[in-house]
Parts: sequence; structure tokens; C-alpha cells
Amino acid sequence: MKIIERIRTFVNRRRDSLRRVDVSSEFTRRLFHANAGMQDVGNLHAFSTAIRNLPTDHPIVEIGSFCGLSTNIIRHYQRQFGKMNPLFCSDKWEFEGAQPGKTIPGTNITYDAYRQFVKDNFMRNVRFFAADCLPYTVEVFSDEFFELWGARSAVSDVFGQRVQMGGGISFSYIDGNHTYDFARRDFENVDRFLDVGGYILFDDSADACPFAGVKHLMKELKQNPRYELALQCPNYLFRKRS
Repeated sequence: MKIIERIRTFVNRRRDSLRRVDVSSEFTRRLFHANAGMQDVGNLHAFSTAIRNLPTDHPIVEIGSFCGLSTNIIRHYQRQFGKMNPLFCSDKWEFEGAQPGKTIPGTNITYDAYRQFVKDNFMRNVRFFAADCLPYTVEVFSDEFFELWGARSAVSDVFGQRVQMGGGISFSYIDGNHTYDFARRDFENVDRFLDVGGYILFDDSADACPFAGVKHLMKELKQNPRYELALQCPNYLFRKRS
């Protein structure tokens, strides 16, 4: 009976969240059709909530960009709400289980070629849907990204843009490695720079998601007095209190 109640609660939460999400807008429908990626539609409500209420004009930071779907969604809501904070993305495009120098079983496609294909798709998608304001995209793992951020390093991104990193962060979308240790470290790194009133959205953090490490981190954050749960639809969006 408890399992049935849990399922019913999850379905009701998801139905309620979808009622509040504008998934029928022309842009978002076209974007979801054309831009490869894995996004729960509930994230649209979380993105719009965070971006509409950004506490400062400090940068937005995205950890994990894949083919650029979330990047383009973020830019869309920035335009909608007139919040054109700089957007920084961190992705190395190295995927779990990939074997550099080898061929994907059953194909003549190498893992290296697949990696380059995904990166090229990110660049093509972002150049098309966000040509008016390209994000600063740094091709590093998140740990190295925050080392560069903390050192206020000047870097060249994948688009050839030169930019200085560092300073406060107004909102961060975390969609990197989903093990507990990595997710926790991503949170701690963001927390060092996140503005009071700033937001963190954790992808694949819904109660029904299979990633035990991320779900364990969500339980910890719900007990953290410095953060409040701003939204769950079904992924977790937290706001920094202090």
C-alpha cells in the first residue's frame, strides 16, 4: 500500500508541475524537436523560476552541456525575462563507458568520433539557437572548471572567445557525474561562489530517479539550514538562504 501511495504522490506532483510549465510555446516545442538532449519538461518550470528571480547579474554556470538543449533553454528564459547574465558551460564530452581508440561494438564508429560528433552538435545547436549571445563554454571537467574559476583565470573557450572566469554565481544547473562524491563536490564548488538568494538545480534528482547518490545528496540539502527547497517538479531546485 505504501508503494501505491508513493506512486500516486509522484504522479500527482508531476501532473501539478506540468500544469505550470509553458511547454506549448512555439520556441520550446521547436527546440525539443530539433535539439538532441535529455530534459524532463518539469525542468522548464525550474529554469524559468530561477532565471526570473536571479538575485544579481553575476554569471550562470552549467555543469554538463551534452548537445546544448539545456544551454539553449537557459538562454531562452534569459531572453524572456531580460536577464542576460553571462552563461558559462563546463563539459569535457567524455562519456561513461567510452573506450578511446576503440570502436563502438557493432559499428565502424570509434568512441573518439562519437565524442567529437556530440561536441560538434553542441556547438552547432548553440550557434543556431543562441547566436545572439553565445555562452562561454570551457572544455574541462567540473573540478578543473572551479579551479579556474577560483583563480579568476583568463581562458579561451570552444568558440574561440576569450573571457576571464571568477566571481559570484547567480544560478547553477548541475548535470554532471551522478555519483554521490561527484555530485557533492559539484555542490560544494558552486556553494563557494553562489550568491545569497541564488539557485541550484540538480538534474536527475527526482525521487523516482535511479541515481542513489544524487538522491542522498538531496536528502542532505533538505536538512541544510543555509538552503531552502524552492521547487520540486520533479527535480530539485534549491535557493541559498545565507
